[in-house]
Amino acid sequence: MAGVEKRVLTTPDLVLLSLLAERPMHGYEANLELERRQVRDWAGISRPQVYYSLEKLARQGLVREAQSNEPQAGPERRVFETAAKGRTALADALEREDWTTQRDRPPFLTWIALSWQARPGVFERQLERRRKFLERELAREEATLGAIRKEVGHRFHEAVWMVSLVIQQFRLELKWLNKVSREIHRRAGARYVAGVGKDRE
Repeated sequence: MAGVEKRVLTTPDLVLLSLLAERPMHGYEANLELERRQVRDWAGISRPQVYYSLEKLARQGLVREAQSNEPQAGPERRVFETAAKGRTALADALEREDWTTQRDRPPFLTWIALSWQARPGVFERQLERRRKFLERELAREEATLGAIRKEVGHRFHEAVWMVSLVIQQFRLELKWLNKVSREIHRRAGARYVAGVGKDRE
């Protein structure tokens, strides 16, 4: 209905509800913490979305203003914390089935599907670019995992599991890229295409 705000909680909303359940923060501090934790590696949330979500959640009563003992620097900043209603809404959202029944559509796979129309030599160059990217990201994630384990003090933590999965995915894709590179010289079009080569009247 026109003029009625959508009450569906987006990914930025849920990330902020979770973050502010840990401790009260203002928008700028929340952005810094999201950057420190590299949350944008696994959740689509921009700096402007943080402020938009805070206002939305406050209007819906899912977060509330909290007292802060820290001295205010610069313009006054409102500090928010997750309200009981917000914790309930977050818990409800985490029970949705769609968290577990979706699959990614990585752009690189789309590129692979279309690559047969690329110019000569492009396939090999793109594979090498992908390899270098994955190697850089793998090194970054391995450093992140070390920092996380140092911070949380053990290996049985959701952040450890998440980053470990990403590391395994990167290693598996690098192994797969090596296989594709060895097989490039055998690349060929499909032998059988639906609707082609059938008996014609």
